[in-house]
Amino acid sequence: MILKKRRGRENWRHPDDCINMLFGVFGPESHEIYRNGLPRIGFCCRMGLRVELPQELHVIVNHPFFLFLALFGLSISSAVEAAESKKPNVLFISMDDLNDWIGCLGGHPQAKTPHIDRLAASGVLFTNAHCAAPACNPSRTAIMTGISPHKSGVYDNRQKMREVLPEAELIPRYFSRHGYWSAGSGKILHYFTDARSWDDYFPPKETEDPFPRTLYPETRPVSLPRGGPWQYIETDWGLLDVTDEEFGGDWLVAQWIGEQLSKKHDNPFFLACGIYRPHEPWFVPKKYFDLFPLEEIELPLGYREDDLDDLPPEGRRRGPNRYFAHIQKHQQWKQAIQGYLASIAFADAMVGRVLQALEDGPNRDNTIVVLWSDHGWHLGEKQHWQKFTAWRVCTRVPLIVRVPRGAPGLPAGTKAGTRCHQPVNLLSLFPTLTQLSGLPKKESNDGTSIVPLLEQPDGEWPHVSMTYLNRPGNFSVSDRRWRYIEYDNGDCELYDVESDRHEWMNLAARAEYAQRIASLRAHAPVTFAKYVPASDAALPKLQWHAAGDSSTPVSQPEGDPFDVVFTNERQEPVKVYGIDQVGKRNPFGTLEAGWRKPYRTLPGAVFLITDADENPLGHFVVGDRAAHAIVPAK
Repeated sequence: MILKKRRGRENWRHPDDCINMLFGVFGPESHEIYRNGLPRIGFCCRMGLRVELPQELHVIVNHPFFLFLALFGLSISSAVEAAESKKPNVLFISMDDLNDWIGCLGGHPQAKTPHIDRLAASGVLFTNAHCAAPACNPSRTAIMTGISPHKSGVYDNRQKMREVLPEAELIPRYFSRHGYWSAGSGKILHYFTDARSWDDYFPPKETEDPFPRTLYPETRPVSLPRGGPWQYIETDWGLLDVTDEEFGGDWLVAQWIGEQLSKKHDNPFFLACGIYRPHEPWFVPKKYFDLFPLEEIELPLGYREDDLDDLPPEGRRRGPNRYFAHIQKHQQWKQAIQGYLASIAFADAMVGRVLQALEDGPNRDNTIVVLWSDHGWHLGEKQHWQKFTAWRVCTRVPLIVRVPRGAPGLPAGTKAGTRCHQPVNLLSLFPTLTQLSGLPKKESNDGTSIVPLLEQPDGEWPHVSMTYLNRPGNFSVSDRRWRYIEYDNGDCELYDVESDRHEWMNLAARAEYAQRIASLRAHAPVTFAKYVPASDAALPKLQWHAAGDSSTPVSQPEGDPFDVVFTNERQEPVKVYGIDQVGKRNPFGTLEAGWRKPYRTLPGAVFLITDADENPLGHFVVGDRAAHAIVPAK
């Protein structure tokens, strides 16, 4: 087809030129009939518009090729419009207390996580992701509300999210308000469900108990003897000669989540899967222990016996704890590592069941998958056990994101097998998911969307990752190479993780790094929200031991101090005595009828309560956390 020169333009010799001419005729409004690289004459017809072209274009639009192009464009344009209007689903997989002991992060050479590794190979693995806080409650609160701990005031596990943030809107409710069906199972928040935030939940959301039935040994402890009231009762491990289904717990969570993934849904879904392992206790079916013969267990790569020598006083105080010393005393270190590895392997198997259900179901090609852990975990590094520290072993977490093609916020989807080494934070999950799903930005979100990194993993990224400890003024800063820790007394630490991944060499005292510290310190907030303690009603109750039922023991105080609130429900005053380690009474004053008073104390402390004439009424033994001691009326 060759046309004569018209309107001063060159001869048109290609169908593309025909389309270009349409733009010339319709001018700026041409987007109404042409979109996504295809003519939209069908759009004009559906809108009841009469399309009249100049006589000089009739030869073009009557040409067989152009008619074919118009019809082809109509069908493809309709398909594109349908795809644009279809929101992606979100599968939101939470792991609990999982550090970098997964195959794709290389935290421990014996870790076996084939299913998590397969997910990482199909999406983007963030190798430098950190939690907003190194404890379950503040970390999960930050993730689910999008509010940073230094602004919310939720810093530790003793607080109650809804007491501090009574009106905060969580991710599932936000998605529900924008047309999604939001459901979940297992532990997503810290030991409660927050029923108002979900459309459906298993177990039923009204129970506010996120845990399905789980089989545990009838007699406890199994492996680690109790060291005293300070010890968390779940710090224990051992194999169970049962099947996964008989064990229950995460198996039931994965089962329910799999059933939802196997269905077609009327609306897009936000589906949260809370895998509890490897949270303590480390009891899982025997076959997972069998993967790690005890005689072959290797100690943590980051362990170094003299690792505390270059720490400031506050770092040395926060490092060694009674758990690690107690485990070593009872020669249970390798057994504990075996239990942790076995629990990770079990958790990975449950993730595999969920991913297989997605793969086999109708939602495979339109579901965003995110996998994350709330914080890391120490197994002897820095002479520490558990969490609650600002070191990398505790702040660094697995984070994997896979986005299908066609997602509104990332139409090309993620590229399989991608690794991103930029510093990111779990606080970014809320804004990232809203952007990927094409939902309006939530202005209260404090995190930065990581969608730019999903598109260009090595692109420019001026951000750092902030982690906040248990009280205002304690934090760590992570960038691509450096990590800086500051405590509220001014003590600080600096590590070059490019050459010192286990943070064995504290560089903070060296003058040549002063500028580096200043640049990292500049990212820290100037103000911190006040710490809000839990109300009396929210505190766990200490057991009352009435006089005559048992003798009053001596105190065995050990650990960090906290408050225990005493309430007198009697109609007359009572006296409060602390019992020391040899049984001597130390007066703490009188508690009038109906009064409440907090006392600063330690785990393992014993308090004797007497009447005004000093006749014993009963006693309390303080456990491992803040609590409420109620003196009963009778």
